[in-house]
Amino acid sequence: MMRPAIFLDRDGVINRNRPDHVKSWAEFEFLPGVLDALRRLAQLEWPVVVISNQAIVGRGLVSRQTIDEISEQMTSVVWRVGGRIDQVFYCPHSPEEHCECRKPRPGLLLNAASEMGLDLTRSFFVGDAESDVRAAQAVGCRPVLVKTGRGFGQMARLRQSNVVGYYLADDLADAVKWILGPGWMTKFYPLTDPMLVPEVGQWASRMTNTAPLFMGYPH
Repeated sequence: MMRPAIFLDRDGVINRNRPDHVKSWAEFEFLPGVLDALRRLAQLEWPVVVISNQAIVGRGLVSRQTIDEISEQMTSVVWRVGGRIDQVFYCPHSPEEHCECRKPRPGLLLNAASEMGLDLTRSFFVGDAESDVRAAQAVGCRPVLVKTGRGFGQMARLRQSNVVGYYLADDLADAVKWILGPGWMTKFYPLTDPMLVPEVGQWASRMTNTAPLFMGYPH
């Protein structure tokens, strides 16, 4: 039986955004309350999966090895304090490459679902950007927008684009409180039925021909 999951964007949700990007573990800083929130989230026993655009790889600012090392360090800290991150999926491409995995395209979500046996329509995606909301809605995930990171500024963009059907939270702790409370019983209906969008099927078929961009961490 396929399981639901909790998907989390990284920068702006788990750690502080930097104008010059997070290029090393030394530049990585957990946002206040995030580790406590991840401890609470671990109570669900659903997979916790990070879904992140990391265009700094495609732009030549850092290597994939550096992103992998940051992911490993982040995950290690979370596990040590009683939280859990089960896998990290990231897109290393720049926007100019027009790949299938960069959000708002849902390629990474489809990849995660295929690799881990996940039911996207019962899952949540917590992000701080319009691209996170749109990626979630494309595959029927329940989107949560946090006001941390870019979130506060992205609210206006979502309103201007008439995007509805997402929950607005102050931060990850607030999002987790909602998910553990009424959120799991809430059904969001996106403006467009994702099953009727041909691009979703096209992305899914194309992603099967690409190498999965993820790191997995044993329990």
